[in-house]
Amino acid sequence: MEAVIDKSALLRMSQAERRELASLLAALDEPAQAGTVGAEPDPDRADPFRVDPLLRRERPLALIVSAACCLFLAGWIVVLAATLPHHFDAHHWRAVWVNFDVFLLAAFAATAWAIWRERQVLILLLMFTGTMLCCDAWFDVGTSLATSGLWISLASAVGAELPLAFLAFAGAWQLLRATVLAGILAGASRAGAFREASCSLRRTPLAGGGLDEALPRRMTV
Repeated sequence: MEAVIDKSALLRMSQAERRELASLLAALDEPAQAGTVGAEPDPDRADPFRVDPLLRRERPLALIVSAACCLFLAGWIVVLAATLPHHFDAHHWRAVWVNFDVFLLAAFAATAWAIWRERQVLILLLMFTGTMLCCDAWFDVGTSLATSGLWISLASAVGAELPLAFLAFAGAWQLLRATVLAGILAGASRAGAFREASCSLRRTPLAGGGLDEALPRRMTV
């Protein structure tokens, strides 16, 4: 006699188990599409473009915009390299740097809050903070070339800004990898289909089973 999942059994399931069951039912109703020509469909992959139809419609547009930005920026870099002057008097210099440091302070504060509250948005905040630290080091050193403040800028970049940026990027990578392995590939691991290649974010297909977990949880009182 075949086992039947009734309403009481569904209520006993966890949210992750119900989501996995819904993904399996959707896979049965809709034929899986291979990611590349000639590739075999992967039943353990949760396709975000099937979970969210809006993503499927926006994907070609996003690809075109990204490629167009690459082409435009490549040409713009050539134009800047040929036309920008070697020396330029910048206006509102103090306001620019003070406002930048205010934003950097806000990024650190938001990151500290996400660490304390254990929010998934921490991945984005770490990437944002690390990027700002790299920009800070770049412009500190670049604008102090041929000045007496060059060594101070270099010491600040090498001793503080770049190491902190590296820690932020490494932390974001580890959190993202752990999220993929624990949230998206858990079902494949239980089914015995877990592959060592999936440990690499570069080789792991884009997955949509963990879109809910990618958002910050609601604050608890």
